[in-house]
Amino acid sequence: MVSIMENIAENKRKRVLSGIQPTNTPHLGNYLGATKNWVDMQNDYDCVCFIADLHAITVRQEPAKLRAQTRETYALLMAMGIDPDRSVLFVQSHNHKHAELAWVLSCFTQFGELSRMTQFKDKSSKGEENMNLGLFAYPTLQAADILIYNADLVPVGADQKQHLELSRNIAVRFNNAYSPTFTVPEPHIVKATAKIMSLSEPTKKMSKSDENPNASVFVLDERDVIIKKFKRAVTDSGTEIVYREDDEGKAGINNLMGIYCAVTGSSIADTEAEFAGRGYGDFKASVGEAVADTFAPIQSEFKRLMGDKAHVDACMKSGAERAIALSAKTLAKVYRKVGFYGIG
Repeated sequence: MVSIMENIAENKRKRVLSGIQPTNTPHLGNYLGATKNWVDMQNDYDCVCFIADLHAITVRQEPAKLRAQTRETYALLMAMGIDPDRSVLFVQSHNHKHAELAWVLSCFTQFGELSRMTQFKDKSSKGEENMNLGLFAYPTLQAADILIYNADLVPVGADQKQHLELSRNIAVRFNNAYSPTFTVPEPHIVKATAKIMSLSEPTKKMSKSDENPNASVFVLDERDVIIKKFKRAVTDSGTEIVYREDDEGKAGINNLMGIYCAVTGSSIADTEAEFAGRGYGDFKASVGEAVADTFAPIQSEFKRLMGDKAHVDACMKSGAERAIALSAKTLAKVYRKVGFYGIG
């Protein structure tokens, strides 16, 4: 079998870097807006995907739970379709070079830049406990995650654009101080996907942290639970299954139609025709069934992988080795340029 390193050398495809924290099961919005696209990108890009466990500890974690969730997240990404033979799939802490580069890059990151990061400002303004250095400086670690692989593209949502811009600034600053070293990453805009909103408050995005258990649908929710959540979804007093983007009162039914189209591949027009003359109750049940059908094979494969610990651990080890091999040259170049004395 041709190694992933040989493939990368031969085809010169653009490299995409994606990461996900292991602290929560992805919900429907995460799946449609992020991980499903990572799977699709394997056809056209060299993909580097990692479990961001170093980032996770900016919030205090229960060690045993974090270890379990890391393995579960790795298995879930595989179950979703990220192929460890086609992508470099690894756990962040298994490649110590991320943390090493982060220290060097911290010396090229301005204090004011980090203090202006929106997420840090929001948390500090709320007076949250454990406002630690890691929480303040993690955008520099995020820059190291990206730059150490010379990623060309990074899939970003609206809440991450600021962090990617910082990574670009750090790369340019380092390149100007020495010589071209890092690829300056560009944001990757994925194909249009419906913005998935809360089932209980359809004017706000679906969230992992929503206190209402019926607001979010998770990839590992049981079939009956998924369908029940959709049957309870908030709509309005109407009955027609039609999409009206300019009508705020239709946010609920618009959200459900967007979800149905996203998981079935149907168009809005086809969906309206399919459900003409049928009521909201019928439609909500159909959306729930369609989502449950989408998640069923993922859940089945996840269960199989979780029962084969040796295979998942072997994939993790192989992924770490590939990540280390990919990043070693970049870190060595950085160390040489900043003046560290090498011993061969």
